[in-house]
Amino acid sequence: MTMWLIIIAVVLGLLIAGSVYLTICFSCFALIKKLAGGSNKKEYIFGLLSIIAIGVVLGFIFGGVNSVICILNLMLFFLVSNIIAFAVRKALKKERKHYIEGVVALVAAAVYLGIGYHLANNVWEKNYTLSTSKDIGSLRIVQFADSHIGTTFDGEGLSRYVDEINDKDPDIVVITGDFVDDGTMKQDMVDACKALGRLETEYGVYFCYGNHDKGYYSNERRGYSKDDLEAELEKNGVTVLEDEYVLLDDRFYVIGRADKSEELENRNGSRKSISELMQGLESDKYTIVLDHQPNDYQAEAEAGADLVLSGHTHGGQMLPINRIGELIGANDFTYGYKRIDDTDFIVTSGISDWELSFKTGCRSEYVVIDIE
Repeated sequence: MTMWLIIIAVVLGLLIAGSVYLTICFSCFALIKKLAGGSNKKEYIFGLLSIIAIGVVLGFIFGGVNSVICILNLMLFFLVSNIIAFAVRKALKKERKHYIEGVVALVAAAVYLGIGYHLANNVWEKNYTLSTSKDIGSLRIVQFADSHIGTTFDGEGLSRYVDEINDKDPDIVVITGDFVDDGTMKQDMVDACKALGRLETEYGVYFCYGNHDKGYYSNERRGYSKDDLEAELEKNGVTVLEDEYVLLDDRFYVIGRADKSEELENRNGSRKSISELMQGLESDKYTIVLDHQPNDYQAEAEAGADLVLSGHTHGGQMLPINRIGELIGANDFTYGYKRIDDTDFIVTSGISDWELSFKTGCRSEYVVIDIE
């Protein structure tokens, strides 16, 4: 809770500062100056009204959180554009006649956010081919995470991606957390679980919890509990693993870890260590670990896991903040493939998003992993 309060305070501070800065920037546009009739006070008033209008329109289209993201990105583009323009004028020893850098900033921000919207609201296939010395034969895993049902698609909208996944002929499908969110309504949850019931696999569908699946608020807020979600998943053929494992075809284990958030005091307060979970497992069998948050890499490598699959980071979400999780120690890795000792790690950017309608520097995806 303390971390979220800090984040909210920082964002609010940046929003206020950004609004003031953008008000000054917008007052430099020729149209604003013309409307103000030479009055500096009116220039600032019209500049502020322009920012408020942009925020309201974006809020109406994308929602309040995304409106804030757009305003903050607009501020950043204006800041960079103004600095570059200032440096160029100083080098050429010329005065500014037209606020060209402002137009450039507006266009660049619109293009950047437009691309980000496209990358978040469309889903691509990401492929990996891994090798192992263990006698596993061939195995095709399809992984997805962070659907946060209701953000970029609803419960019924998941069906089209189920069709795509079926076309990949998976041996097994794994869902590595945050299938639903605090804002996911019950009908959407039920529809999404029904969509999972249409997955066609050799060995089944397996699910581990993310930090949002159980909900941070009361069950009444979204109309169902953790038990309701689990019942719907299991009714549609999905096996829920929370600090549990299963042995499949006598050749590979699937281990589902409880989420890192369970260690918080307002949850269970603990989860099993990976060494506890893997104790007594046959070492000649291949081990696939489902762990929503990628932040226990060293322990998982030392325990001898073969493959660890995670989500949670959304691929870093947006430039330039995409690596912050690693810098502050919240995540061991943000996106893609990594190997430590004999353990392969994969973090997906997620098939959707939490709250935000934009991704830059990554794109929404599901993962197809071929093990040989």
